[in-house]
Amino acid sequence: MSIRLVITGGGTGGHLFPGIAVADEALARYPGSEVLFIGTGREIDRRALATKPYRQATLTGSGLKGISWRGRLASLARLPVGFGQAVSLLRNFRPDLVLGVGGYVTGPVLLAARMLGVTSCIHEQNSVPGLANRLLGRFVDRIFLSLPDRGNFFPAAKTRLVGNPLRRELVAAARQDEVRREVPGLLVLGGSQGAHRVNLLMQEAAGLLAAEGLEFAIMHQTGERDYAMISAGYRQAGLKARSAAFIGDMGAEYRRADLVISRAGATTLAELALFGKASLLIPYPHAADDHQRLNAEIMVGQGAARLLPEKELSAGELAGQIKELLRDEAAREMMGQKARALARPDAAAAIISESLACRGRKPEESS
Repeated sequence: MSIRLVITGGGTGGHLFPGIAVADEALARYPGSEVLFIGTGREIDRRALATKPYRQATLTGSGLKGISWRGRLASLARLPVGFGQAVSLLRNFRPDLVLGVGGYVTGPVLLAARMLGVTSCIHEQNSVPGLANRLLGRFVDRIFLSLPDRGNFFPAAKTRLVGNPLRRELVAAARQDEVRREVPGLLVLGGSQGAHRVNLLMQEAAGLLAAEGLEFAIMHQTGERDYAMISAGYRQAGLKARSAAFIGDMGAEYRRADLVISRAGATTLAELALFGKASLLIPYPHAADDHQRLNAEIMVGQGAARLLPEKELSAGELAGQIKELLRDEAAREMMGQKARALARPDAAAAIISESLACRGRKPEESS
């Protein structure tokens, strides 16, 4: 059996990587299948998809959030063009399934799938869905959730809680032994775009810890904008630190880490659970509907993480939290175990199976 799958979404790692995970799972489970990835064309999309064996396309359009009213009007004016392009792409590709994973391109593609009678699904990564997914939930055949639907935003009859799909290479890396080092390892993540405030707080906190004589090693994903500044700051302070604008091999870095300091995007939380890592979570305070805080509260409520609101957070408090956990291996281990209990490594496979069943085709493993 082979399938023809369209994945649509992107623009951020939180949208992009779950889509890649499902696409890779489909190709692995059903040899001979074909995937068309309809993305945003942004740099993160181009970088992550560069080596993938998918057909790729982009649509005319842009997002509606965080722009002026004139920009929104221009974006709305481009929607009919994007919809027409989506209809053409789907007619030419003739997919069995269309899965939307978030980003401004998903709306036109899923509406085109609805018009053409193609089975369509969405995956919502966060605890509170954005407006687009709330609207699309009325039209699609199945809705997949990473986290519980705390606000009953979607019809229960077609909603499935499956977790956040993670890339096959991460799932494989999580099965390997952790990398032990002479000093504890800190992994600092601001998300695929970086996080300026987290970067500054971490750099200052690291200096405070080093001044107290605490030994540790840092791997810091800074984002493009802050890479030069943060790298230079660590060098000038004489700290054991590596930094990168974007980490390619996340599995290796998770295996090296004893503690993770991070934003609270849904993909990162799923990765923390998969690798069973203790974490200090600093939610992005301006996320839509405060969804990062709500995401983090699920981990915190299970004892898997600590929540540090950015607005009240100082470098001194961050340094204190890091020092406490680096010195208490038992506490880190307990947090890691509780994080691992939340892992759903089979999320991508579950999405494919449920989608095919929804379409009326019983999924069978290829021999």
